[in-house]
Amino acid sequence: MIAVPSSNGILDGHFGHCKQFAMVKVDDNGIKEINYIDAPPHQPGLLPPWLAERGATDIIAGGMGQRAIDLFNERGVNVFVGAPALTPEEIIEGFLNETLNFSANYCDH
Repeated sequence: MIAVPSSNGILDGHFGHCKQFAMVKVDDNGIKEINYIDAPPHQPGLLPPWLAERGATDIIAGGMGQRAIDLFNERGVNVFVGAPALTPEEIIEGFLNETLNFSANYCDH
């Protein structure tokens, strides 16, 4: 399952402060199902285990700090940062079709 941090229907560029996560199930044919879940209040280090417990295997984000990336990687969750501000559907379709352009976007906290 791929998780995309979002606010107001598009990717939220600041991972830790998003309003929701689009939890996207995919298969060989593309998007199978999208469910939106409200994000918990921001707390450093909380989101990696919280999303992993909800089945996330991949995270596509705009910006993310190195500590969060490390915490995800420790749980076997792949992290892709630098995604553009598009809808979760557009992001996932571009990711699956290998047409999504990432630009490095690491936060320094």
